[in-house]
Amino acid sequence: MKTDITLIDYLRTRRSIPAFQMREPGPSKEEVDAMLTLASRVPDHGKLAPWRFIVYSGPVRERISLELSAIRKGDQPDLSEEMVKVEETRFTRAPVVIAVVSRAAPHAKIPEWEQVMSAGAVCLNLLMAANAHGYVSNWLSEWMAFDERAFPILGVQPGEKVAGFIHIGSTDFPVVDRPRPELSDIVSWAE
Repeated sequence: MKTDITLIDYLRTRRSIPAFQMREPGPSKEEVDAMLTLASRVPDHGKLAPWRFIVYSGPVRERISLELSAIRKGDQPDLSEEMVKVEETRFTRAPVVIAVVSRAAPHAKIPEWEQVMSAGAVCLNLLMAANAHGYVSNWLSEWMAFDERAFPILGVQPGEKVAGFIHIGSTDFPVVDRPRPELSDIVSWAE
């Protein structure tokens, strides 16, 4: 489902698709590898690669979802049936979920903030790489990105942070744009 649109046309219409609107097929291992190669081509002062990827696909997504839901249900035993279902399917909504993990750390020359922004750039590049391969995508964080009890389940090491979970798949839903800010509300010119 690749298209021959220009980069400007793509950026003008780029849109995230909610993960719950995704379905199979998802990308193959070869396509994921190609996406990750493209995603890693970001500004990276000092060539530190202060990020890494964890790919969740296949049956492991269900196990991870159930283990994460156990944490959530332990914290909130009165979760509604609907929310229990949401928790139990967190990583099965999309065929492939990729964690972008920030390894930003103090460095003699490279500010930690620049390393964190590099991980954010990786997330956006991964969204665009997925789209360039004909898939829809969404960048989510959700509670497990900030709860260190979830890190062993996710494969995140001590000292690392989750920059985002990139959900990738296909969809039958219409792509609808959301309201965007007016430039006059977000731009000022220095004088």
